[in-house]
Amino acid sequence: MLSKLKALWRTMTRPAKHISLGVLTLGGFLAGVIFWGGFNTALEASNTEEFCIGCHEMRDNVYVELQQTVHWSNHSGVRATCPDCHVPHNWTDKIARKMQASKELWGTIFGTIDTREKFLAKRLELATHEWDRLSANGSLECKNCHEYASMDWDAMSEVARTQMEQAAERDQSCIDCHKGIAHELPESMAAASGALAGLQRQATSRFNPGQQYFSIRQLPLFTDSALSQEAGILNSGSVITVVAQQGDALQVEIDGWRKTKGFGRVINEEFGQNIREVTLEKEVATDDSMIQGFEVQEDPLTGLPWQRVSFQLWMGKDDLVDDREILWQEASELYVKNCSTCHSQPEEAHFDTNTWPGMWAGMLSFVNLDGDTQELVLKYLQKHSSDYSDGHH
Repeated sequence: MLSKLKALWRTMTRPAKHISLGVLTLGGFLAGVIFWGGFNTALEASNTEEFCIGCHEMRDNVYVELQQTVHWSNHSGVRATCPDCHVPHNWTDKIARKMQASKELWGTIFGTIDTREKFLAKRLELATHEWDRLSANGSLECKNCHEYASMDWDAMSEVARTQMEQAAERDQSCIDCHKGIAHELPESMAAASGALAGLQRQATSRFNPGQQYFSIRQLPLFTDSALSQEAGILNSGSVITVVAQQGDALQVEIDGWRKTKGFGRVINEEFGQNIREVTLEKEVATDDSMIQGFEVQEDPLTGLPWQRVSFQLWMGKDDLVDDREILWQEASELYVKNCSTCHSQPEEAHFDTNTWPGMWAGMLSFVNLDGDTQELVLKYLQKHSSDYSDGHH
């Protein structure tokens, strides 16, 4: 027995003709298992909330803010942790994110944001980096939990459903519209999100009866001053006239034209031009006590009858400006910025009012704009089309 043990020892401790490759393979396999196990253990340890708030910069700032949001406490009892929102689940994207985040250790070592004052001073820069990253990857982290295909459209309000259906058609990045969903926005951005954030900061706060104002975004309309009964949606860039104000609610008058075929839910700004101003709920559009009708004209191009209408509804007082040129300037810059990356964009007056919607729809697959911005830029193009230009084609 002893001789057999000695022979085995000699075999294992010196090169052999037949089993050396097997020993090396077995040893390499065991080493690989140990390395991979250690690597995954370390990876998962760095993918926990405890690790994320291990430094006071996170624990005392953004972590405190998270606890005040729906991602922390909600009726379903599902809570999102730091890595749920900031680390993709699939392995390759997760490793890429970890490598990218390693540079944040440099900031911790040298105290880049080690005080509240330093953190607030760099907050916009830090937030912008994260928004850009999420926008570029299609909000992979958000889609760890949220999927367009699983959304219940009927459970949403009219405004939310309109926005989300448009986003779903293009598989839009969530962060385009939902900045500030889990943490406070940088100073002066508390009410802003998306590409129109700058316009929101210019919204007026004083309203005079009889004066016209213009919508920055798509805004909900209501039949009552309590803003509880939905009546429709006011499109971006549309004009309203203030009738009265009750607290935070405005009673507004809207004039426009609609085709008399069907329920007449879509109200357009001008006769014969599909410049959408309001989309009404069916019940409101068919209520003669709410909609005042005037003359009917036939569109010579389509043969369809159009009726001029006027009605009064209620809305919130946010996201309105008193000068439409403010909207057009922003829309013009957005059009040039987003539509000149691949080619020279057409001049606004190159197409007429009713041609622009189709042309704009074809461009949208190449740009990354939220629904409000899409509608504002389209209205800008229509209101500056050949129909409104002296040098039209």
